[in-house]
Amino acid sequence: ENIGKATPTPVTPEMERVKRNQEIISSVLYKENVGKVTPTPITPEMERVKRNQEIISSVLYKENLGRATPTPITPEMERVRRNQEHISSVVYKEGLGKATPTPVTPEMERVKRNQEHISSVLYKEHLAKGTPTPMTPEMERAKRNQENISSVLYSDSFRKQVQGKAAYVLDTPEMRRVRETQKHISTVKYHEDFEKSKGSFTPVVTDPITERVKKNMQDFSDISYRGIQRRVVEMERKRVDQDQENLTG
Repeated sequence: ENIGKATPTPVTPEMERVKRNQEIISSVLYKENVGKVTPTPITPEMERVKRNQEIISSVLYKENLGRATPTPITPEMERVRRNQEHISSVVYKEGLGKATPTPVTPEMERVKRNQEHISSVLYKEHLAKGTPTPMTPEMERAKRNQENISSVLYSDSFRKQVQGKAAYVLDTPEMRRVRETQKHISTVKYHEDFEKSKGSFTPVVTDPITERVKKNMQDFSDISYRGIQRRVVEMERKRVDQDQENLTG
């Protein structure tokens, strides 16, 4: 009744994690405060007494119950219950001590990114209108100079830290076994492809240019083989000498 208006907040993965951590801490503290006890076996007589006690308790509970009027759960009741859960969670967090860290799961990463997007959208909604400014040649020059400076600094840092240094990898028996296996697989694959392609040929389209080149190569081969080229050269030299004699005579 004393609670005023509140803003409902969803149960986040962080709240779930804190709740689980607190349960674990409570369990550990409870076990630490328990002293040494002497275990006793559960006898059939103890089982019988336990069942009888449960039956008696159930009967007495039902006898003491009166008639009740069921009431529907209204949206207002749902809102109050959620607000009470949130208030209890906030008070619970204030009294927390040391907790056990848990790894960041993909679900937590997704919630975090969504929260960032929501914050970015809200930030942009509150931004006022700005005045656009033209990109002047001076601004272009400064931008290019800044990019060049960044590139030079990156290159210098790369040369100092990475360039000339090799990444050492241990040559373990497992890596040697994998390397030998890969060589055998490559050899088998090569022989398999060779056997498949052996005896086959690749058809080539015959065009006039190919035919002319082929005929010229054949003619050159015939000339070289029969020695005709030598006789042609001698006849050509004799013809030139005869022409020279006719011109001088």
